[in-house]
Amino acid sequence: MIQPQIEQAINNEFDVQFMELLNESHMHSGPAPESHFKLTIVSSTFEGLNKVKRQQAVYKALVALMPQFHALALHTYTPSEWLEIEQSIPASPKCTGGH
Repeated sequence: MIQPQIEQAINNEFDVQFMELLNESHMHSGPAPESHFKLTIVSSTFEGLNKVKRQQAVYKALVALMPQFHALALHTYTPSEWLEIEQSIPASPKCTGGH
């Protein structure tokens, strides 16, 4: 299973204050049970980094695992940003791939 490996890689790389990794593969077409994920991370590691730099840091942490899944939706926040949005995770869009 890839999901625990993703979680471990993130915990190893970042000072995680909150993390939620949702397997959203059931919302997409195709038979793969672990193909689409949504990852929300709150970490002080993101202080001073823009959205692109944050995502690059996450992709770097997951580079060895990325060939094993198809898509990763990322939501990265600093602790203060997380409080500002009242700890609310954005909803995922509906799949347009013909589920």
